[in-house]
Amino acid sequence: MPYARTPPTTPLLAVSGDLLVIAPRATAPARPASTNPYRRLLATPGARAFTAGNLLARVPMGMFSVSAVIMIAGSRGSYALAGAVTATGLAATAVVAPWTARLVDRHGQARVAVPATAIAVLGSLALLLCVHYDAPAWTLFASYAATATTPNTGGMSRARWAHLHPGDPAALHTANSFEQAVDELCFMLGPALAALLCAALFPEAGTLVGAILLMTGILIFAAQRATEPPVAPRTHAGSPLRAPGMPALLATFLATGAVFGAMEVVTIAHAGGAILALQAAGSCVAGLWYGSLRPAADIRRRLLGCLAGMTALMSLPLLAASSTDSLLVLAGALLLAGAATAPTMVTGMTLVQRLTPEGQLNEGMTLAVTALLGGIAAGSATGGWMVEHTGQVTGYVVPVCAAGLALLVAGAGVRAPRS
Repeated sequence: MPYARTPPTTPLLAVSGDLLVIAPRATAPARPASTNPYRRLLATPGARAFTAGNLLARVPMGMFSVSAVIMIAGSRGSYALAGAVTATGLAATAVVAPWTARLVDRHGQARVAVPATAIAVLGSLALLLCVHYDAPAWTLFASYAATATTPNTGGMSRARWAHLHPGDPAALHTANSFEQAVDELCFMLGPALAALLCAALFPEAGTLVGAILLMTGILIFAAQRATEPPVAPRTHAGSPLRAPGMPALLATFLATGAVFGAMEVVTIAHAGGAILALQAAGSCVAGLWYGSLRPAADIRRRLLGCLAGMTALMSLPLLAASSTDSLLVLAGALLLAGAATAPTMVTGMTLVQRLTPEGQLNEGMTLAVTALLGGIAAGSATGGWMVEHTGQVTGYVVPVCAAGLALLVAGAGVRAPRS
């Protein structure tokens, strides 16, 4: 926590009899440091530098899939092929990402993240060239699968905060809230930036710019060695998946991901993608507000409260879509529905940090992200099936049910670690 600097004292000269006395001048009391928790967080030495690099590297996370769909569908005339290619990349990420995170824990962020990112960037560039030069379809799948080596930049950033603020739950709460808000911001900016670049320049522009931003951001992030967590000593410890309470928590993340995937597909089918970013906007604002609060001591109860709130708020789009045709009303419902998303994710990630054994933090958080991605895929498929077979409005039942399932799983199996 930074403190305001006191002005230097200026000595005064005074005469006492035959003696010359030098007396210090009284100084005004220092002004109190800012009470803004985010300002205090970013005042941590080195924090702004690695945050800037991480932000650059995370914006492309919302660009690549949209860019790939636009690029492939425009060139090959097949959205089915574009969707299959991006789904292959998601499946490959679910397999490769935990192994990449384990290497990061064992060998350090800089040593692993830079070459892993270079491989992913080469995969993106290979996809671009294969599409541009009309290469066989199988080359698109192979190229996009290579992007699975992209390191979990959000997890690495959270690991740095945990290293810089050990034993400080309030600071970690603010840090996790900040990181979740950054995730939501990138989710809003990434797809819009990708679509703009592909439309204004050329179909491959989104992928090209995303690859450049990713590599540049990782290089800046990795160069901040002073804030990098030390490499954990090698042990024979198994996967964090075996930690007590972790399977139930990952199952909760899986169900939560289904909320996001279903909401995205159903909203696009019902009203188009223009208003979908409002959910991310509501989550971003709520995440920043949540991070400014003092967290409750009982993290399990906090998680259950957030999941209950998410279940209730996810019913708003269903009520809006079923009661009116107003796009404005649905937009407001989506904005409110996103308000519980960030607090839920912040609390869940905090619990992952507490349950994960020391020295395996990147792997533990990547497992959570992998579960989230799996849930998004399942939710997207379920939401799409519901829209096609029962109607667009009925599709909004899926995120409500998924949120309720997450609440039930967490209530039955999630346990907070002992202090």
